[in-house]
Amino acid sequence: MHTVTIHEAKATLSKLIEEALSGQEVVIARRNKPLVRIVPLEQPATRRRIGSARGKIDLAPDFDDLPEGFEDYV
Repeated sequence: MHTVTIHEAKATLSKLIEEALSGQEVVIARRNKPLVRIVPLEQPATRRRIGSARGKIDLAPDFDDLPEGFEDYV
């Protein structure tokens, strides 16, 4: 855990953000009392795009044909 004062945080904010992004916990304190913690945001899962698998999956030519013996169930 890395603790800095508000004054230090103002002067080195970019560096503190990089530290937090690399996994180090960064705490900003006032008068030796922790006030806030800088942590990276959780990134949302990427959304799937419709058609993104086009051309990657092949279906057998007889895919839609009724299997033998299933005629009574249709």
